[in-house]
Amino acid sequence: MTRIIAGDARGIRLAVPARGTRPTSDRVRESLFAGLESAGALDDARVLDLYAGSGALGLEALSRGAASVDLVELSRPAAAIARENIGRVERSLGRTGLGRVHTIAADAYLRGPVGPFDLVFLDPPYELGESELTATLSLLAPHLAEDGLVVVERSRHSPEPGWPAGLALARERTYGDTVIWQAH
Repeated sequence: MTRIIAGDARGIRLAVPARGTRPTSDRVRESLFAGLESAGALDDARVLDLYAGSGALGLEALSRGAASVDLVELSRPAAAIARENIGRVERSLGRTGLGRVHTIAADAYLRGPVGPFDLVFLDPPYELGESELTATLSLLAPHLAEDGLVVVERSRHSPEPGWPAGLALARERTYGDTVIWQAH
């Protein structure tokens, strides 16, 4: 079961696609979000969750004080579940219009007029190659707010992403088989 860990929507259960996604564990989300909260990165943030799956990362940010979240997910079944999860969280918060789901490839979304975003999560499929990830980060960089933060989640066996101009590694943490890189 995936759920919202903390914030105003704490405890809300989130549906998860039957296959094709890899939800971030509660332990990793708890540690990640504790750091983001202590840095003030969530307060009224405009959040983008690329490769969103169920939307758990973006919706956790919304529960903890983000102003809005855009979930980008190519898989139609996963995008439908993400829409359902936005509805659950918005009902819990007593507000609507906080989240949007875009059923489109991450790179195609980033080629459009989007942003700026204060906080961006990228939890791409592990089979996404490093050159593709670097290309996505290059497309993303112009859509970041001035002090925008990017969080990339990958297998601990993956090399550090190739950061394009405008992004620099700020923090790296490993949790079992998962590694989280934060850049700004």
